[in-house]
Amino acid sequence: MKSSLLQLDRVSFSYDGLPVLDDLSLTIGRSQFISIVGPSGAGKSTIFKLLTGAAHAERGRILFDGDMLDAGPRHFAYMPQRDALMPWRRIVDNATLGLEVQGLSRKQARRQVEPLFEEFGLAGFEQHYPAALSGGMRQRVALLRTVVQGRSILLLDEPFGALDALTRNRMQLWLEAMWLKHRWTVILVTHDVREAVMLSDRIYVLSPRPATVAKVIDVPLPRPRLRDAASRARASAIEGTILDALFSPQDDDQQRPHLQGGSTQ
Repeated sequence: MKSSLLQLDRVSFSYDGLPVLDDLSLTIGRSQFISIVGPSGAGKSTIFKLLTGAAHAERGRILFDGDMLDAGPRHFAYMPQRDALMPWRRIVDNATLGLEVQGLSRKQARRQVEPLFEEFGLAGFEQHYPAALSGGMRQRVALLRTVVQGRSILLLDEPFGALDALTRNRMQLWLEAMWLKHRWTVILVTHDVREAVMLSDRIYVLSPRPATVAKVIDVPLPRPRLRDAASRARASAIEGTILDALFSPQDDDQQRPHLQGGSTQ
């Protein structure tokens, strides 16, 4: 069994008086791929804000490697929903941006990034600008920029949500292959139930806000995923379990009212 690297222990958080997270607990093991799914506005991305120090829990504990998590993002590399590439910087210089923020010179950062372009399917595009790349290639640049920072945990916030269905599926297959090679510790926030099952070792299903963990689902499917009819059938059953948890009667409006407020996804 993998040792625990990160633990959220009964964490609660409110935004401008609006309860967002309520007594929420998660455990992430080393080299695990974890997904968090839940309704819109349930606070999935708020969890990332708590981890990176952009917000602070009102109650509960966040432990990293057994110790209280210190302020700041130094354990985490964050990849947002959009690729956030700077159009005036060449691809190589977009990929180095996180390292430059950490204090490396552009020359040092380039030396660290350039050997990875072939592995990420970007060889030959180093001197291009983002406008010349497809959506999938731009996302690979964004992931390269995230990975090269050398942080302990990758935080992926719906990284493929803006892509068309075919490109998204290709990127999911590519990401799984990369994860199998490198065994990064990953936390993925996604609305895509199929994506969660395809990529994850474990899935946390959140309730409507104030969010708590409604269900924890381990995914015992062999990797690489969904390569034969039997594994696809098993994956479909797991997807059904997630959907049942998301749309269970206890989450009906009559039994658990939805609160209105700002964006807390």
